[in-house]
Amino acid sequence: MNTTTALSPPASEGASQELDLSIGGMTCATCSGRVERALRKVPGVQSATVNLATETARVQFSAPDGGDATAMDALLRRAVRNAGYEPLTAAASQAREEDTSPWTGFAPVAIGLLLSAPLVLPMVGDLFGAHWMLPAWVQFVLATPVQFILGARFYKAGWAAARALSGNMDLLVAIGTSAGWGLSMWLWLTAHPGHAPHLYFEASAVVVTLVLLGKWLEARAKHQTTAAIRALHGLRPDVAHLVGKSGEVDVPVAEVMVGDRLVVRPGERLPVDGTLLEGDTQVDESMLTGEPLPVAKEVGALLTGGSINGEGRIVLQVRAVGSETVLSKIIRLVEDAQAAKAPIQRLVDQVANVFVPVVLLIALATLLGWLWAGVGAEVALIRAVAVLVIACPCALGLATPAAIMAGTGVAAEHGILIKDAQALELAHKVDTVAFDKTGTLTVGQPRLTALAVVPGLDDADVLRAAASLQSGSEHPLARAVVQAAQDQALALLAPDTLRAVPGRGSEGSVQGQSYLLGSLRWMDELGVDLGALGVRAQQLQDEGATVS
Repeated sequence: MNTTTALSPPASEGASQELDLSIGGMTCATCSGRVERALRKVPGVQSATVNLATETARVQFSAPDGGDATAMDALLRRAVRNAGYEPLTAAASQAREEDTSPWTGFAPVAIGLLLSAPLVLPMVGDLFGAHWMLPAWVQFVLATPVQFILGARFYKAGWAAARALSGNMDLLVAIGTSAGWGLSMWLWLTAHPGHAPHLYFEASAVVVTLVLLGKWLEARAKHQTTAAIRALHGLRPDVAHLVGKSGEVDVPVAEVMVGDRLVVRPGERLPVDGTLLEGDTQVDESMLTGEPLPVAKEVGALLTGGSINGEGRIVLQVRAVGSETVLSKIIRLVEDAQAAKAPIQRLVDQVANVFVPVVLLIALATLLGWLWAGVGAEVALIRAVAVLVIACPCALGLATPAAIMAGTGVAAEHGILIKDAQALELAHKVDTVAFDKTGTLTVGQPRLTALAVVPGLDDADVLRAAASLQSGSEHPLARAVVQAAQDQALALLAPDTLRAVPGRGSEGSVQGQSYLLGSLRWMDELGVDLGALGVRAQQLQDEGATVS
């Protein structure tokens, strides 16, 4: 999303409205569950769904008496903050979305790896029979920055959860690694002079580093799974050419209103939905229909924002802007699918809500059990810490929403819109698929598959001439011809004359030779006798090819 908060269109009093929030600080399914419960307690909220993978919340509500959507937005933000998390500002949310470097946030991981590696070296040496140990003070110097500087995020998030009388995976990491670090300090300080005790600094440092590495990998995965949404947003131009009293003026698309007149130049994307007022053109609507061939548009035709204008300058009258455009509704469908919770995810959330307290109880039982067995405080504490450290199933809460995001995102990139996460979960049961048109099965980019010429002409010469005339065209068929010539390493020539005929083709001359390039319908209109080539053209059309 481009903004932190998105409100549904104004509704009548008492009617249901929808609002999206971006939330910072959630690290596991327990976090998202706590935020969800906090939002549902706000008066007027009908439902709330928090998605850990996208770090967003979608809330349906009816504004309380005397209130409005803005007041509800403030109440929801306060509820998120009271739960121990941060409702992001618009600037923070935008900066987070724009920061697309795959190495963002890797610095703490790199530092942790550098500091932890020496602590692990003695363990590696043991595998080869080389038994040695770093001095205790060296272990302390290496492990302490990892524990309390790089691991500060776990203490901060864990403390926020504890203050809210709850728990999360960060709390488990903080308690477990602190216990290991604290035990090492106690063993070191109470050791007899000349005795080198076995310390556990390496365990706390390595666990913190590995969890940081896991968090960084999660962030990369989440960024990759939202690529489909960003690609759809990229189909919308930022600027529109508004026809004003003093001529054309460029304005932000956000300022365009229904009824405005806009100019769209050849090759540009349509900024909004509209009705064609002036000019004839062909429009590439493959982003909407999947069909690679452009659609002829005449005055009065409906135009869809995000589609690409062909070779004619047109003027349109705006009929839909903002969230009411077809492209915005497509984006909304994809976002809805990615935010939806499949039945299996609801089960995961229920488990995660009780997971942390259960793990803490198991760790305590482990500690007391081993103490009762008489193994000593050191062994009992180490085994209790092991329970805490290995019981950090961040993947438990992230895997399902990430899988839904990845599935719906990849489908959207291929022109398939999935409206319901439950449908995606049940897709493995599908045994029959019906396709309504061939364009659904093709890649959306035509290519030259056959070339027929009259006897006496060279195939390469004809292809070179056709590609030369169409080298500057944005028409998909023209690009296919040019690509075929480039694949054969044919040198293109500058046309002597060239004229595009919208909806028909083009005509021109190359090195004094005149050419007509266009559809069979245009050839019939011009009275061109194709002879044997007409029979071949009909055969190709019967096979499903497009002939030009």
